[in-house]
Amino acid sequence: MEKEAESRRKKEVLEKVGQVIASIKDAKHVDQVICALHSLALRLFPLDSHSLEGSVNEQYGEQLTSARLPDTHERDEWWKIFYKGPAFATLAKILLYDVAYDWLACLPISARMHVYDVFFLRGQAIKVVQKLVPCLQWRGSSDSDTRSVHSNAERLLVLCLLDNMGATQIARELSTYCEEDLPHEEIKQIISQVVQLLTSIPDKAQAGTPKALSSHVFFRHITAQLLAGAHEWDKLLDGGDHDDKNKLGGVMLLMGAAFARISRRGSADVLLSVVVPEIHKRVQSFLLQNSDIPIGEAFQSTPGLLFWLKMMESINDSYSLERMTEELLKQLAARNTGDIEAHWILWILFHQVYQKQASIRLSMFLEKFLLWKVFPSNCLRWILHFAVFQCSPENSSSVKACNLRILSETLQRLVTAWSKREFLQSTSIEQQAYITAAIGLCLEKMCKEDLDATKDAMHCILEGVSCRLESADHLIRKMASCVALAFSKVIDPQNPLYLDDSCREEAIDWDFGLLTPEKRSLDRPTNIDGDKGSSTKVAAKVVLNTISASSTHDNVKSKKKKPFGFESVDPDEIIDAASLNNEDNASETSESSNDSSLQPYDLKDDDADLKRNFSQLVDVIGALRKSDDPDGVDKAIDVAEKLVRASPDELKFVASDLARGLVQVRCSESTIEGEEESAEEKRQKAIVALIVTCPHESLSALNKLLYSPNLDVSQRLLILDVMTEAAQELANTRISRVRQRKALVSSMGDEAWFMPKPIGPPGAGPWKEISTPGTPFNWSHSYERELPSKSSQIKIGKTRRWSLHSAKPVNQLEWSQNKFPQYAAAFMLPSMAEFDKKRQGVDLLGRDFIVLGKFIYMLGVCMKCSAMHPEASVLASPLLELLRSREISHHKEAYVRRSVLFTASCILISLHPSSVAAALVEENSEISRGLEWVRSWALNISESDTDRECYTLAMTCLQLHAEMALQASRALESQESLHGSNKNSLPSNVLKGIIKIPSSSGGFLSAS
Repeated sequence: MEKEAESRRKKEVLEKVGQVIASIKDAKHVDQVICALHSLALRLFPLDSHSLEGSVNEQYGEQLTSARLPDTHERDEWWKIFYKGPAFATLAKILLYDVAYDWLACLPISARMHVYDVFFLRGQAIKVVQKLVPCLQWRGSSDSDTRSVHSNAERLLVLCLLDNMGATQIARELSTYCEEDLPHEEIKQIISQVVQLLTSIPDKAQAGTPKALSSHVFFRHITAQLLAGAHEWDKLLDGGDHDDKNKLGGVMLLMGAAFARISRRGSADVLLSVVVPEIHKRVQSFLLQNSDIPIGEAFQSTPGLLFWLKMMESINDSYSLERMTEELLKQLAARNTGDIEAHWILWILFHQVYQKQASIRLSMFLEKFLLWKVFPSNCLRWILHFAVFQCSPENSSSVKACNLRILSETLQRLVTAWSKREFLQSTSIEQQAYITAAIGLCLEKMCKEDLDATKDAMHCILEGVSCRLESADHLIRKMASCVALAFSKVIDPQNPLYLDDSCREEAIDWDFGLLTPEKRSLDRPTNIDGDKGSSTKVAAKVVLNTISASSTHDNVKSKKKKPFGFESVDPDEIIDAASLNNEDNASETSESSNDSSLQPYDLKDDDADLKRNFSQLVDVIGALRKSDDPDGVDKAIDVAEKLVRASPDELKFVASDLARGLVQVRCSESTIEGEEESAEEKRQKAIVALIVTCPHESLSALNKLLYSPNLDVSQRLLILDVMTEAAQELANTRISRVRQRKALVSSMGDEAWFMPKPIGPPGAGPWKEISTPGTPFNWSHSYERELPSKSSQIKIGKTRRWSLHSAKPVNQLEWSQNKFPQYAAAFMLPSMAEFDKKRQGVDLLGRDFIVLGKFIYMLGVCMKCSAMHPEASVLASPLLELLRSREISHHKEAYVRRSVLFTASCILISLHPSSVAAALVEENSEISRGLEWVRSWALNISESDTDRECYTLAMTCLQLHAEMALQASRALESQESLHGSNKNSLPSNVLKGIIKIPSSSGGFLSAS
């Protein structure tokens, strides 16, 4: 009988739905649609028919109020049959499409709410979502029909899911399914379908959609509703409605599937912005209670909180779980969460999944989060305390409180990767600092017996420290010093090993300035006006300052260097060389000379009086060779620079011997302990003075010594440093000389290529270069000349000058601002010829990469000092060929790649645009190929290099290349204007625009 009654009831429901649909299709007036929908809604929901009287005419109002009201039992039966059978699906299709674009705009608000929206707001949420979401992608015969359906579906989704807590309602319905003993696989299939539809709503919403359906707002509401549904389900478990509390119910499966899909869609930050404050608030409340009950047990015994322990276990997608964990750690760090609070949050969320799933324990926490990812330093401590030490920070002071087995295995895994030289060369500085900090924190929790029990951790630690101490980067060496200190404290706590003065504090700073979020941001260079570095001068200044800092601070010992200013040198000045030794004590001697006969004479001072004062360079060279006389060596180093600056006649004959002696002398063996750095500085200044005063002879000796097997790394670095400083001093030295024409390395006529044309009115004087204030190099030169007076003028003539400086007399003394270009070839070419040859004790392409980086940096400085001179165009081709070699441009060490980028940038700065244009016109393929290689190589570095400084320098190099190409294209345009209509005189590749200028869209602009 019951089955027959149920079958009869289903038939009545279907017949009623059919009648309503027929009435809607036959309706001629909106009131007829309202009455038809009201007749069905009255049987499904408790409605007040009198509230619709004002929405229809009187004749239809009586029909509404006279309808029979069913009882509660009958209404419930109709509701179940309607939503669980095909009736709702059939009616929903008519409501969402036909009624939406035919009648919905005509429905009064009250009628729409009571007889239209009610079918969705009070219906079964799962069925409603399954019918509403597909409407967002429906396409009608006209745009107006499509917009009507879409806007109505979006409105109903906001009402059902957000205003009416639709996600919580779905969770309740899934709990009902579990009570009805619906098969588990069928429940999982329903959950998968519903979650897929829910999470796709922000993507399917069209332009102009309500803000509530945007991903960050919609997912935040859905997450909060799912947490509320899980809390409600948890209370039902505590009330005894379910026997098995360890079984994941439909609510937890729904939450896990939804969280996984939200994370997959890139909104893990939105999801955790709701979860983190809730769990943080719960943990804080338990910690403030100061109860003896552990927090884990307190969560299990508190009604409504058990679901937190199961939340991560309900997520089956390992990628989504990893993304959520990463975002959880970052948001906890952003909230300045304490170590104890963060540990218990991780324990509550991940304890069960950590114990049950080995893949999560090994793959995510112990491998990816320690070897692959980079988190702030406080997040690293939380990961270690939870996954490795497995104890709270408040109890971790004792070594015995930690899980020593997992600690030893983790340390072994970390140091095995950390000790490899390939890891040091290919990993970013942030990643190295992170793993170094992890190793140090693990070592601090171990004793010597624990370290002995590991397989080969000691050997790996020593190997890793050794290879890092050889690095050119000070920060890498500091990491090695910190690990060595922590290792020594484990081996012998009473005798710690201090390799760095900055590591003498009791607690080691494992942050290294890189694992704090505010310190890891990259500052973009700005110019004086505050704009981002877009101009050539700003970009050039940035690249020079960046590489100078990174190249000079990597020496074995940093030295304070005084900048060389403009100096005026008079070669005819007569200087008494013997007086240079007593220059500092001249005043003291003159004051006491008159009274010397009246003072008692101490015979013990005879030794000091008999000491010889050096007044000849030959004596200085002899003293430098006597290594058994440290006082003589020290005195020779003291006076060497002053004697060299005096420019004696014998200087050019003894310059080679003096250069060799100064390089080969050991200051540490001749000076008093603690004064080695002062002696090194004096020696370096003396060699710089020697190169500046006598370039050819001294450079010939230094270039031979550079690759000599008898020198060590520090001496080779000394040679490159003094050559760099000497080039800068020569470039900044002003000398007075008689004006004369000099032969240039590359000339295209009687006058230099950059000189103005000797055309003008009769009687015009010759052109003279004038000083240009500002930067040491410019894209163009400035000149002035005297012009004769006009016929109407009484005066004989006057000088017209376009400058801020006074005019220079013709054919008299002139000032030269840069002495370096004439010596540039002597600085660069000999050392470039043999750099790649492997000799005894010399291997620049292998072991001696620090010397290689410094050598390339020196070449870049030489190019910068030759900027805007014709010598730069000649030397650029062989230098570009050197940089293009794979051993150089793709070197494993980031230090070398930084130097290459710096030198490439200096080449771009030093080449005059007109010389680049001339090379293209003359079809000089070496320059064009080299410059195109610089662009493509810098682009590749900016996209793939792991070193942050290399990325910054590569971007600046691309900026300089674009500016150079633009200036060269303008020079080509001027060439075309000079040729007039005869464009056939220009090569075809120039006419086609061979110069490539990178654009913001990633393509190239034609420069012709």
